[in-house]
Amino acid sequence: MTLDGKTAIITGASSGIGEATAFALANAGANVALAARRTERLEALKEKIEKETKAKAIVVKTDVTDKVEVEMLAKKTKEAFGSIDILVNNAGVMLLSYLKNDLVDEWTKMVDVNIKGVLHAFHAVLPTMLEQDTGHIINISSVSGQEVSRTSTVYSATKFAVRALSMGMEKEFSNTGLRVTNISPGAVETELRDYITDEEVRANLKSKQDKTLLKSEDIANAIVYAVTQPAYVNVNEITVRPKL
Repeated sequence: MTLDGKTAIITGASSGIGEATAFALANAGANVALAARRTERLEALKEKIEKETKAKAIVVKTDVTDKVEVEMLAKKTKEAFGSIDILVNNAGVMLLSYLKNDLVDEWTKMVDVNIKGVLHAFHAVLPTMLEQDTGHIINISSVSGQEVSRTSTVYSATKFAVRALSMGMEKEFSNTGLRVTNISPGAVETELRDYITDEEVRANLKSKQDKTLLKSEDIANAIVYAVTQPAYVNVNEITVRPKL
């Protein structure tokens, strides 16, 4: 199954998994709406997509914590391409820390981006997908949504929530044309670690730099696999870990 004529929205498309996924979906034939706050990066990705694939792309500056901006993202996508067939709920932050260090603002930010952002995007695309009676929701959780480390307590809580949302969405809409896939990546080589401020955590990560990391393209390939299955196939969950 190809994605010719399909349209995908990718949040957090300015780097990492989002960027790789946008290009992979475009390469498979889908037109893409690139959503993030760093529009200069999105413009560069748009140029690459339209130069190296047959797909079209639009750039929509979007903060997923702002419901109105996410609603506008869905509106502009439908106006540009006529449908919304795939949503990749990728935008997220991973601010690992020890609870004793009391980084409350960072806890709140993870809840706002990782949970509310997913709900905002789902809310924005659902009417169109129900009207079409077809659509595929891809939620990016994490292996941290399956197990908790000493420094991932709040991050894991948000990713457990994403996984729970995926399960609930799949059950509620199982009698419609919607499909839902939860993707749980292991350690991926992205910018996420760069934003960690807890110095104890940063020191620990630095000491483990020789650990094998996945590439963003590895997760993008899993997403393309899920969305290119026949309509009667629903890939509910994929966990992708580095080989130890």
